[in-house]
Order: sequence, then structure tokens, then C-alpha cells
Amino acid sequence: MSESGPRRTALYEAHVALGARFTEFGGWEMPVRYGSIIDEHRAVRTAAGLFDLSHMGELRVSGPGAGAGLAHALVNDPRRLALGRAGYSLLCQPDGGVIDDLIVYRLAEDGYLVVPNASNREVVADELRTRLADADAELVDETLETSLLAIQGPAAAAIVGRLTSHPLGTIRNYGVAEATVADRPVLLARTGYTGEDGFELFCPPDAARALWAALLEAGRGDGLLPCGLGARDTLRLEAGMPLYGHELDRETTPIEAGLGWAVKLDHDFIGRDALAENEPRTQLLGLVLRGRGIARQGYPVAHPGRAEPIGVVTSGSQSPTLGVAIAMARVRPIDAAAGTMLEVIVRGAAVPAEVVSLPFYRRPGR
Repeated sequence: MSESGPRRTALYEAHVALGARFTEFGGWEMPVRYGSIIDEHRAVRTAAGLFDLSHMGELRVSGPGAGAGLAHALVNDPRRLALGRAGYSLLCQPDGGVIDDLIVYRLAEDGYLVVPNASNREVVADELRTRLADADAELVDETLETSLLAIQGPAAAAIVGRLTSHPLGTIRNYGVAEATVADRPVLLARTGYTGEDGFELFCPPDAARALWAALLEAGRGDGLLPCGLGARDTLRLEAGMPLYGHELDRETTPIEAGLGWAVKLDHDFIGRDALAENEPRTQLLGLVLRGRGIARQGYPVAHPGRAEPIGVVTSGSQSPTLGVAIAMARVRPIDAAAGTMLEVIVRGAAVPAEVVSLPFYRRPGR
């Protein structure tokens, strides 16, 4: 790796030893798969999968004005989070376009951890510093001093439970707590990006190797597999979760991306007026292809028998869980009703596609 090349996580050598195939993502050299993406995907749905997510950003915001500053910067108010709770939010432009989506963890009365996407980390850090300039708050970018592991799947809690004395039942969905796992101090969050139950573990890079090895060993009998970004993408697609650069960008508002539930207009924030007055030009929907073909990002969506596109695919793949080709797409709101039959133009051929409600998959009991 040259000095100008992508960064490597603290687990790079462990990934090489496991036979990982790599890809550059967000400025990092990351494992895309170790064996079969389908096998890794199914392990998460039926047992558990272990991911290295150390490319994600970690921004600490603290000080007496941290909460008020973040409330002004984001579409919802993190001061409403109880201590030890996390929330999904978005950073928007004044016109309502999305700069990034992120998770905010409230760790102290005046202390928050903001986790943006890897590709947007520097942009988000710079934008938040600007928006916090008049607040009594400090932002410290701890990305390069932090590793992040995620264990996801129905067996995740049992596996982590073998390595910690912390009562995991006290960490509810979107909860976070300081804990010791495999004799290493971590910030343990019940969050994820797969549609399954699971945990994300924030730790120093020098603890990441021991945690990775301990989790793999603890889950060996449960069918735990190391998983790459390929499975993470198909898992989040089945769960109907947006990915920046696909469902989200600066030309799309949270309303148009189906994330209006995250926008709270009862406080003042940058982009509020635009979102309050926004008449969505498009709507995000789910499609199940009823013919042969895989819908990919950028493929046109049209009415049957008509050449003029009414929308575009944002993400698509064969669903390992459902056994059909699925996609998310932006179309005109008038064409977004569930049950509507549309077509996706796949390499020049029109493939029938049925509009369905998102998500495509919900884990049992949800």
C-alpha cells in the first residue's frame, strides 16, 4: 500500500489470514467477502456474522453546548435521547438535501458520539465544526484511534454473552453501555445495519485483534462466519435500509428517501424550512422483479409498454433470503402504491416488477 493509497484497519492481517477478497471503500481497503457472499449473508440471518466496520467515522462532540449545537445541526434533537441511548439522524443542507445519515449516541449529559459514513466522515466533521462554531462545544475526530466490530444475527447475543459479565438484557435496541468483552473495555451498542439483532463494539485498535479472535472462537459452534461488505450490502437492502450514494444524496431529501419519520419539525435546525415546505418530487419504494434479471443502480423504471422512464433504481440484487430479485427505486409518488406493476429496463429488456412495501425482510418477532 502506497502512502497515498487506501487506509488499512487494525484487522487487515487477520482478514488476509482468512482469505479475504478486498475492495476500496470510503478510502479504506476493506474485505468484501471471505468465501461466498450468499453463505455469509445466510449466516447472519440464521446464526451470526462478524464484520470489521473500522472504516466508519467516530466524532466525539462534548461540552455544555454540545446538545444544543447538534440539535441545530441535525434533523432531530439528540438532547431528547436518554443517557445510554442512540438515535438515527441526518445532516441536511439548507435546501433539505442530505449531506449524510448517521447515528448519534448519548454517552454523557454533555457528551455524544456521532458515527457518519466512511466516505463522508471528513465532510461531516467539517460541516459539524462550522455549525457548532457558536456553541460551547468541541468536536474531536477519533476515527483513526477507534476500531469498530459488529456481530449480527440471532445468535449474536449468546455469543457476546459468553465473553462478558455485562447483563446484555439491559442494553435494549439502540442502547449503548460501557462494558468489558473478552477482557477488553469496549463501548457496546445494540445497533446494526442488517435487520437482525446484534451489537457493535467500539474499541482501541490495539484491542481489535484480540476481540475479533475471541468472538470468532466463541461463535464457532453457532455457525458464526466473518462477513464482508458484500453481505452487508445485501442484508441492508433486504432490510430496506438506505445507503449514502444510492438512496441518499445531496439532491434527495429525507422525505423523498422515506425517512420523514426521522425529521422533527418542532425544533430549529438547518434545512427545517425547506423540509417543512417540501413537496416530494419522488418517493422511495420497493420492487420485486417478476421476471428474469437483476435490477442495478441506475436502471430505468417505467410503466409497462411505455418507453419514458418514471424513475430509477437506487439499489438492487438477488435476495438470498427471499430467493427473488429485489430493488429499491425512486419514482413519482403517483406511481408508488403497493401492488402497482411497473417495469425495470435491464440491459435493454423490460422486466416486470411489482411495487411492495419496505422492508422486504423483517426478522421473526418484529
